[in-house]
Amino acid sequence: MLMALSLHNLTKRYGKTAGVKNVSLTLTTGVYGLLGVNGAGKTTLMRMVCILTRPTSGRITFDGQDIFTMGEAYRQQLGYLPQDFGFYPDLNVVDYLMYIASLKGLRADFAKRRTFDLLEQVGLKDSAKTRMRNLSGGMVRRVGIAQAMLNDPRILILDEPTAGLDPSERIRFRNLISELSGNRLVLLSTHIVSDVEFIANTIILMNQGQFIFTGTSEEIVASLDKRAWVFTVPQSQVGHYLEQFLVANVKTAPHGATELRVLSGYPPTPQAQETGVTLEDAFLIYFGTKAKEIQSC
Repeated sequence: MLMALSLHNLTKRYGKTAGVKNVSLTLTTGVYGLLGVNGAGKTTLMRMVCILTRPTSGRITFDGQDIFTMGEAYRQQLGYLPQDFGFYPDLNVVDYLMYIASLKGLRADFAKRRTFDLLEQVGLKDSAKTRMRNLSGGMVRRVGIAQAMLNDPRILILDEPTAGLDPSERIRFRNLISELSGNRLVLLSTHIVSDVEFIANTIILMNQGQFIFTGTSEEIVASLDKRAWVFTVPQSQVGHYLEQFLVANVKTAPHGATELRVLSGYPPTPQAQETGVTLEDAFLIYFGTKAKEIQSC
């Protein structure tokens, strides 16, 4: 069934500071990646979509109805995994999910079937009786997505779902999100490019509370006015290029040389060879210094 979650001139202010500034967008079925540096306004936006905080101005509608007016009827359509979600460490996985199901008002018989189906789907069937305190970080995040899916939501909101996970768990989690997307609207916020590059149908770049570009990965890359160049320089010249250009990568080469990957509208040196621009390059170009700081963390 076609659905539409629409943001209408949405703004959220905290005193004189605007966390979200007059954004408008309509989302339908599919996976949307909300990509931006920390502090871009992603979590503030997510909390408004999850009716945890009210906008200062503007509206959010679901199939034409104001979500704050809908209240519980909207919550029944919603699954939410916050970046930090609380759990009782002494409960085992099944008991925790059954507890969350009771808070969501699900019938006990349905909740039990749904819990074991989801544990199978997220790869935690063998850990059903394990206490939450004894799970790895990746396993806890998988329990988190299971609790978000208990009510079989039409809208799934995931705020920085892979934060703190190692690369293998991050890949597993991305595959799980893709598998669960089905006929849902999935909105996933992150500052990690690879989290959305291959699973998001649409990527929304957000900076300083505003949407600065919305499109596919290919469309974002095509929008760039810079190209990628690779060349080698003596170590003594690296500082010059770091000052004058947007340097994506610095790699030590043999014999005291350094290989640079530079994003520029023209060749930085006559010897520079052009290479393909990536979505990660786009992230650096759109977000500049703050993006480079995150990439180095």
